[in-house]
Amino acid sequence: MNALQKQLLDFAVSLEVDYFGVADLSRAKDFVLEQGGEAIARFPWAVSIGMRLIDSIIDELPHHEDPSVIFTYRGHYNSVNTNLDRASLFIAKKIQEAGFKSYPIPAAQRIDSAKLKGAFSHKLAANLAGLGWIGKNCLIVTPENGPRVRWATILTNAPLKPTGKSFSNQCGNCNKCVQVCPAKAFTGVKFNISEPREARFNAHLCDEYIRKRELALGDGICGLCVYACPYGQNKKRL
Repeated sequence: MNALQKQLLDFAVSLEVDYFGVADLSRAKDFVLEQGGEAIARFPWAVSIGMRLIDSIIDELPHHEDPSVIFTYRGHYNSVNTNLDRASLFIAKKIQEAGFKSYPIPAAQRIDSAKLKGAFSHKLAANLAGLGWIGKNCLIVTPENGPRVRWATILTNAPLKPTGKSFSNQCGNCNKCVQVCPAKAFTGVKFNISEPREARFNAHLCDEYIRKRELALGDGICGLCVYACPYGQNKKRL
C-alpha cells in the first residue's frame, strides 16, 4: 500500500466508512464500457467504500407491511446513502488534491429508467476489490455482515494497489433470498460476468412490486433479500 492509498484509507475510516478496497477495473473493461460508456470506462481503478446498515432495523423487515417499519427503513437507507455520498465526495477531493483524476459515483443512481440501471456497478467494484461476492440476491455479500452494507465508488487514475482477489460465490445451495422475494425476481443463478443481469434478476418484476407498494403503503421499499441472507443473520444479537 503506497502513501496515498494509506492516506485515503485512514481518511475513509475517519468518515465512518466500514469497508474500503481498491479494484483493478481492467478485468472488467468491456462490462464497464457497455454499462457506463467511455466517460466511465476511462478510469483504471475504483475505490470501493461501504457502510454497514443497522441490524435492529434490518431485523424488522419481515414486518414490512407495517408503515412504521417501512418508513424507518427508508429513513435509514437514505441516511446511509447520503453519508456514503459525502464520504465519496471528500475522498474524491483528496485524490484530486494529490494531482490525480477522480470521479465519485453516488450510492443510489439510475441513469436509464427503461433498463433500470446506473452508470456503474458498485457491486462489481466491491467484488473486484475483494470485499465480498455477488450473491444470488444480486447484492454484495460480505463474510462479516452479509448484504447488510450499502456501497459507493470513486473511480480514479491514481496509482493505487488492488486490495484483494474477487470473491468466488459462497452461497452454495442456499436460496433463502430467492424464496423470500415477494416479486419472484431472482432466478437463483449464480453471478457470471459474461451473462446479462436478466440471467439472475428480473429488475422489472422488482420495480413493479415496489410501485404497487408505493400506491398501497406510501413507500415501496422492501429489503427482504437483505434480511434473509444467513451471512447477515449469523451473528450474535445482543
